[in-house]
Amino acid sequence: MHKRLTLSVALLLLLAQFSVAQNKIVVFQSDFGLKDGAVSAMKGVAMGVSPDLKLFDLTHEIPNYNIWEASYRLYQTVPYWPAGTVFVSVVDPGVGTSRKSVVLKTKTGQFIVTPDNGTLTLIAESLGIAELREIDEKVNRRNGSQDSYTFHGRDVYAYTAARLAAGVITYEQVGPALPLNVVSIPYQKAILKNGVLKGDIPILDVQYGNVWTNIDASLFDQLKPKFGDILQISIFHDHKKVYEGTMPYCQTFAVVPVGKPLAYINSLMQLSFALNQGDFAKDYHVGSGGDWSVEITITHK
Repeated sequence: MHKRLTLSVALLLLLAQFSVAQNKIVVFQSDFGLKDGAVSAMKGVAMGVSPDLKLFDLTHEIPNYNIWEASYRLYQTVPYWPAGTVFVSVVDPGVGTSRKSVVLKTKTGQFIVTPDNGTLTLIAESLGIAELREIDEKVNRRNGSQDSYTFHGRDVYAYTAARLAAGVITYEQVGPALPLNVVSIPYQKAILKNGVLKGDIPILDVQYGNVWTNIDASLFDQLKPKFGDILQISIFHDHKKVYEGTMPYCQTFAVVPVGKPLAYINSLMQLSFALNQGDFAKDYHVGSGGDWSVEITITHK
């Protein structure tokens, strides 16, 4: 009886582990835009593997070759999708070179199919790496594409992702296991030292021009801020100061007059800067990425 129970539990665990890759959801991200047929071609390859797949878009408006922004959009989005979801991220200026094509399994059960070129920087840090496998292109490559070297998004990544999501292959059949580390893009980690907050500007709120930092609310709270306190902000690009100013810490935008600056906690619970009904990034020529950093001090009211 005990042996039968043990076998049953083992079988259930095995099935649970296998089912993580079986929810049939594939989410696509790229820097392709939607002006031509590239995105549709990737989806066509996926549907050719299984018409039962559910295909979604994260974004195809990553700026050309901007690996850092690809990394951030995954960080921003992946945690909200269920375990078993397979993401395809194709921002690949090194397509056709020796960079590895991989599938990362996060510790929360999602899969990322992508070149290992820095795209996985923030996901590896935030969700952790449960496993990492290199795609075996002898098995996981679209038939007839062996002489194509410049569209791995279609021929390798979409094809492998679809096979994984549809249950045609297990995760182990993606290819050989790799050490649990990925190519990482350097940036200023969020720290608090001697009353000064330091961080980077990983992304802009592109629709409105708000400036988002990687300083999360819990770190900011160590300064014991209250709404109305004044923040002294310095923004740097390649260590050169490009902005210096003060602004109140506010709960929401309309607390200050139209066109005036404020600091607030954004939807990802990170310290951010804005102009009420204006474009902070455009007006002050602020960008984003690993080469943009920020320093902040606070004056309590």
